[in-house]
Amino acid sequence: MSEEASSTGWDAIEEAMAKLYGAQEPKHYGTLVPYMLGGNDPLDGISAYKAEQPYPHWHFVTFGFSELYDKESDNAEQSGYGFELTFRLAREEEEEEPPAWALNLLQNMGRYVFKSGNVFHSGDYLDANGPICLGSDTKLTALAFIDDPELPETDTPNGKVQFLQMIGITGCELEAMMTWNTRGLLKACEAHMPRYITDLSRDSFLQEPDVAAAVQQGIERDGSNTAFLYVDQLGWEPPQKRLFGKKPAVLKLGAKQAGTVGKLLKGRILKGEFLYLSGQEISVVLEPGEQPGFEADDEMVRILLDETSAAELSRKLQPKEGVIELSSMNGMTVQVLKTYIKDQDGNVVSTIG
Repeated sequence: MSEEASSTGWDAIEEAMAKLYGAQEPKHYGTLVPYMLGGNDPLDGISAYKAEQPYPHWHFVTFGFSELYDKESDNAEQSGYGFELTFRLAREEEEEEPPAWALNLLQNMGRYVFKSGNVFHSGDYLDANGPICLGSDTKLTALAFIDDPELPETDTPNGKVQFLQMIGITGCELEAMMTWNTRGLLKACEAHMPRYITDLSRDSFLQEPDVAAAVQQGIERDGSNTAFLYVDQLGWEPPQKRLFGKKPAVLKLGAKQAGTVGKLLKGRILKGEFLYLSGQEISVVLEPGEQPGFEADDEMVRILLDETSAAELSRKLQPKEGVIELSSMNGMTVQVLKTYIKDQDGNVVSTIG
């Protein structure tokens, strides 16, 4: 097989970008030691193009989530993981080199996918638990993923490849995506964020009256699309018999996600949908029911909430340490625990609750 024929996946990505940027030679950053040979960078390369419209920005594209060379997977319809990431980042007029942090962020996304096997889809979001540009004072602490508005899905000899654009978002925008949906929020932000360009210096778009109104109306109309939520601080203590009565069961939640869960209850249970919480040692499913109650085994807790108990729990769940007693549900309390946010070295950088 010729060298040209074996790089058809790579060529297909470059051809897609050439439709936007013609003969522009991008800044390309390859990997010295391949990941399969022990290198630290899972992506074979990242290219950065200079875009001028609607205002100057870098347009990054990855090479490595899809099959760049020979076909190796058994899925004939899809190339590799089926996507490549793009990222648009605001650029100064005189800026000649893209910032290294953006390249590192894209490689970190590669490490996440290659190690976990979890892939990104349009409409997904990811909490970065800190600034997406480490060491900066940006308010962008999370990421969202949506179809790149200028790069349609492409067919390659190795299968289809979708171009997913990664977007920097704030913590409150992440919460709005969780309590409503990603596409709805990004659509509401289009007038303020053309082509979903990430700008580290911006404030939350939820401060804009039109965006805030669209989110509130969307939540009330549609509820939440978030059916599953990973909660790292999630625990359950079953009820215990005591000499004079019975100790109630205790549902334990971290303060970081307690407020979010409270808002999700309004958008899920009160819309007749379940909410599944997945923890390290136990899972909890909250479901709408005619009467409030619960049942549990060693791995799963099932909590039924009627309209009254769902509304009460939604109202009382706040990101603050303490014990919540529910007048509408006997035999169960909720304990909110402090959450300690740590950096990559394990140092506590902030406390919630």
